[in-house]
Amino acid sequence: MQVLPASSTPESSGDPLLTQSLRPADTTLPLSPHTVGSLLREVAAERPGAVALKTIPDDGSAPRTWTYTELLAEAESIAAGIRERVGLAARVALWAPNIPQWPMTEYAAALAGVTLVALNPALRAEELAHALRTSEAELLLHADRSRGYDMAEVVRAVAPGLPHLRHVVPMTDWESLRGAAPLPSAEQIAEAAVPAQIQFTSGTTGDPKAVLLSHQSVVNVARLTFEGLGVREGATVVSPLPMFHTAGCVISCLGPLWSKGTFVMLERFDPKVLLTELQHSPEAVLTSVPTVLTALNSVARVSGAAPVQLSAVLTGAAPVRSQLITETEELFSTTVFNLYGQTELASVVTLTRPDDTAEYKTSTVGRPLPHVACKVVDPETGAVQPLGVPGEICARGYQQLLAYYGDPQATAQKVDADGWLHTGDLGSMDDTGAVRIEGRMSDVIIRGGENISPGPVENFLCTLSGVRDAVVVGVPDEWWGESVAAVLLPPADHPAGPDVDLLVARCRERLSPHRIPGQWYLAEALPLTASGKVQKFRVRELIAQAALRRLDVPGDTSAGYLH
Repeated sequence: MQVLPASSTPESSGDPLLTQSLRPADTTLPLSPHTVGSLLREVAAERPGAVALKTIPDDGSAPRTWTYTELLAEAESIAAGIRERVGLAARVALWAPNIPQWPMTEYAAALAGVTLVALNPALRAEELAHALRTSEAELLLHADRSRGYDMAEVVRAVAPGLPHLRHVVPMTDWESLRGAAPLPSAEQIAEAAVPAQIQFTSGTTGDPKAVLLSHQSVVNVARLTFEGLGVREGATVVSPLPMFHTAGCVISCLGPLWSKGTFVMLERFDPKVLLTELQHSPEAVLTSVPTVLTALNSVARVSGAAPVQLSAVLTGAAPVRSQLITETEELFSTTVFNLYGQTELASVVTLTRPDDTAEYKTSTVGRPLPHVACKVVDPETGAVQPLGVPGEICARGYQQLLAYYGDPQATAQKVDADGWLHTGDLGSMDDTGAVRIEGRMSDVIIRGGENISPGPVENFLCTLSGVRDAVVVGVPDEWWGESVAAVLLPPADHPAGPDVDLLVARCRERLSPHRIPGQWYLAEALPLTASGKVQKFRVRELIAQAALRRLDVPGDTSAGYLH
């Protein structure tokens, strides 16, 4: 693989132990200059007949496979069709569940020199319109249905109100996408500084923001993560994760590309199907989130099948219990690697390593990847914290977002004048640079790997009959890590509160399934600060103490996150 010379920056990690919570970037390893498309071309030339992609359909039909030669030919054909419709650096949106065309479109967009806009297939009409409007997408590729959800009808409803959207192509018309337009070279794409992706993420308030990621970030984060894991060349990587997340389309998809291996994509997560596929792929690498591992382990314990040995398991995106790590390692004779990151950092900042102790693997999220500096600061003063003292985790490096697309104010709030990206997460650092996650400064809820901003959900609930005010918080959940809970204040003339069934029905019309509260409570008043702000930590305490009246039958009413 071609790589760039190492940076001349003085920030180099070296071996000495740290004296404060600041780990400089280790620039010993050079970065790769590849785009996603040029990397595919290089690997296809080296391993033309190797299986590049294998998909496991959710209808029980036989898996499908593509060699690197076949995958490249498919991607180039679709890329040419894209270029017949839009110009260099245009935004092309993909709204679909895990289907074979997802990774093909990811590669096609890269080869065409356009920016891929990755969209959650569960978005409701207003959410889809917001994403397409914010990204200024000119072309939308969409599935017709996902889990019974009529996506085609939603597209028909929102497309007329989006002047930037000039082309809409359903996946059923995939063949019509093929074209013959000339494709730009990697040098032309680099000269035009075409970003690789736009990913949407929820902040603490307001609508989801469009995170602009470079080719250098997505290629090298996938590469350095897999090199940190010690993944062998030609390895098989099995993933049940949704492709619209960076965990799916960056780590799970581009990681095996860098390793010249096989990407096995489940079209829908089912722990029994996943276990069966792992049995067919000995020594595979599994990419996961804690919810996936919990379900997989439950099935493995009762299956009665011969033990499956995995070469590695990668997990993160939500707090990982030490017991879950130990259990997975015992069941699959493997090593579980824990990571920490966020979309704005192309998904991985820190990672445990093969030579880490058992204590480090279960109690930390590891040390930063090469080429990213990391520090822990006092949230009030910005001063670097002493070792072991919690503060806000900040990171700086090539992998951070280029910007929130179309929102310079939000970008400036996220990245300070010195280039440090403020994660909004609380952690501490030891003298080796290993990070421990302590909590979050923000109110973002992480449910099964999905970031959920309470603000938009609260705003919507307050528009419904029988709701005077609403507070949405995350509460502990053994399955999802956190679940969404809503605490409602009723109007004075209706103290009994609203009908929860009606609330859920309205939510299903307007909110993605993972954002719908699974627990509903009624309160006479909310705990406030002296300045009148809701104390959400006190709201969570009241729920934990069973001090609020429960309106619903206990149980999560919202759907799973693995679309």
